[in-house]
Amino acid sequence: QVQLVESGGGLVQPGGSLRLSCEVSGTTLNFNTMGWYRQAPEKQRELVATITSGFSTTYAASVKGRFTISTDNTKNTAYLEMNSLKPEDTAVYYCNWRSFYGSRWFDYWGQGTQVTVSS
Repeated sequence: QVQLVESGGGLVQPGGSLRLSCEVSGTTLNFNTMGWYRQAPEKQRELVATITSGFSTTYAASVKGRFTISTDNTKNTAYLEMNSLKPEDTAVYYCNWRSFYGSRWFDYWGQGTQVTVSS
């Protein structure tokens, strides 16, 4: 059973920084993409950033230049470095892992970690 465990969330003041981690276990498959999504109260889940196994990255316009996604393939872990945080970044952040194997996609989510940006 594939499991994704996020950590690193918390309360931070505006302008501050946090680093989220997502550790993947229970699989020997290599991922095609890993990503971070977030969901604020009363809003739909939205994409924050993705990274491919070839290290190509995409970012939501609202976080570009402030957030950086990366992976440590030896540890099967993804990271999201968040700088210059704003109150509107407050949300539950979810990690996503996707792999295409044997003609089907495997798609897994973590349980989420809360990020609160407030003074």
